[in-house]
Amino acid sequence: MATIQGSQATIHYEQVGAGPDIVWVSGGGGLAEDWDIYQTPYFKDVFRTTTFDNRGIGTTRCDLPLPWSLEDFARDAAELIAAVCDPPVALVGLSFGAGIVQQVALDYPELLRCAIAMGTGARSVGWTWDYQMAEIEYRKAGGRLDGMMAVTHYAAMSYPAQVLGDRELWPKIREGFLAYYETEANEESLVAQWEPCVLFDQTARLPECLVPLHVIAFDQDVQAPPQDGLEVADLAANAEYHLFEGMGHCSIYGHTHDILNPFIKQLVERYL
Repeated sequence: MATIQGSQATIHYEQVGAGPDIVWVSGGGGLAEDWDIYQTPYFKDVFRTTTFDNRGIGTTRCDLPLPWSLEDFARDAAELIAAVCDPPVALVGLSFGAGIVQQVALDYPELLRCAIAMGTGARSVGWTWDYQMAEIEYRKAGGRLDGMMAVTHYAAMSYPAQVLGDRELWPKIREGFLAYYETEANEESLVAQWEPCVLFDQTARLPECLVPLHVIAFDQDVQAPPQDGLEVADLAANAEYHLFEGMGHCSIYGHTHDILNPFIKQLVERYL
């Protein structure tokens, strides 16, 4: 991975392909390499494709004390875009990464031709608050999730029942989860990345967002229920809402990437 020195973090990134820039922002606990299997091979023949580790995980480093804000994560992404891309770019994010995408659109609109936010919300309330805070407080109390316990817990939060019960697809997804949870990435990053995902509130500012914003929601998403994404689209000044049926929070990884990748490509091409 290559490196740039931002104002607050040393950001490690990967960049392949040629053409207009598309930049991918991982969710909480996600790494740059998460996009390598299902997204980068599809997009790199048409776009210059950039992925990176957010601060708090992987090889990106930030020495500032916690807590970090969503604005801090957005600053890192904006500095990376300005340094290694040819703005304006298409910026795509999932989950916490979608919140970062929205914050970049608010704070650095000149860097974006369009923004695509998947599995997102404008704030954390109700179930999303309770779920995330329970995990954060559990870690702060010294708890951890690893091995098959982590696999079954997070898989149930990430994929619809039809995937969990698919006797051919589930073993493939299980192996990917197991490999990830054998590392310490989730435990090391959870508080640092999940707290800003809980404490942010963009409701007051989204009406001023003029960047074309595409909100993608999944009807089987229990981490970011579809109505949370609809709130983002209703608030933002220049947004479109897209609801996909039969998909969960992480279906873009190994479940329905063959549907979502062409859809995202089509959206980006509207702004070239």
